[in-house]
Amino acid sequence: MADTPGAVPRAPAGSGTTDWAMGPYLFAGLALELSGSLSILMGVTGIAQDTIFSAPRYVYRFDLTAWGWLHLALGIALVAAGLGVLLGRSWGRGAGLALGAASLITQFMFVPYYPLWSISLMVLDLLAIWTLARFSAQEPSGA
Repeated sequence: MADTPGAVPRAPAGSGTTDWAMGPYLFAGLALELSGSLSILMGVTGIAQDTIFSAPRYVYRFDLTAWGWLHLALGIALVAAGLGVLLGRSWGRGAGLALGAASLITQFMFVPYYPLWSISLMVLDLLAIWTLARFSAQEPSGA
């Protein structure tokens, strides 16, 4: 089969796993899924109990309920993008890159409120972005 730009590598025919991504795309998809799930948890916490987060005077100070809704929406989108990458959808790679970058920015702005959590999610987002941007999408040889 000819190489298709933007296609996600798949398992070889007959392996029983032809619907799932392989190698780097599996890692990127799982990183997006984990980052999205943790963002959803942070968003729900921010919406339900916005007094749990506190920060000193900060340039990017927003209403914490608004932060909660932002993280919830972005988390749901990250989970969807991660699923798209894992299932090899054509839109998954681009959505993963764009949403990973958006998540990276929002986590950076959220560092004063919850630093360890935000930095951990920033690392996941960076790894997913790097993986999706670095590895070319080609069909495995012999397929």
